[in-house]
Amino acid sequence: VQLQASGGGLVQAGGSLRLSCAVPGRIFSSYGMGWFRQAPGKEREFVAVIDRSGSMTAYADSAKERFTISRDNAKNTLYLQMNRLKPEDTAVYFCAVHVSPRGNFYSLTEYDSWGQGTLVTVSS
Repeated sequence: VQLQASGGGLVQAGGSLRLSCAVPGRIFSSYGMGWFRQAPGKEREFVAVIDRSGSMTAYADSAKERFTISRDNAKNTLYLQMNRLKPEDTAVYFCAVHVSPRGNFYSLTEYDSWGQGTLVTVSS
């Protein structure tokens, strides 16, 4: 299953964007979900994760206090609200299914169903 993130765009520093990720219901109801990002010339990195119920979340240090991950289980949709954006947040953002939680949710190896990401560009 490939997921499709959406909602990216060009925004000035200090602005906000909300990313969305639509997920097939049979998958969404069974797994936690995560957001990752990949800046030009850099490796893909963890941004945030949310458990299946939506009651537990965790963030990369770079995202804490500015980003909020959430999920709408009725709409089978994952969100990432990004506030106070910085130029260093410029990246392609991906959603993924947390298929193998083994205690290291920062690791790409715990995720599957990577799809096409959405580009976020933050201008200074």
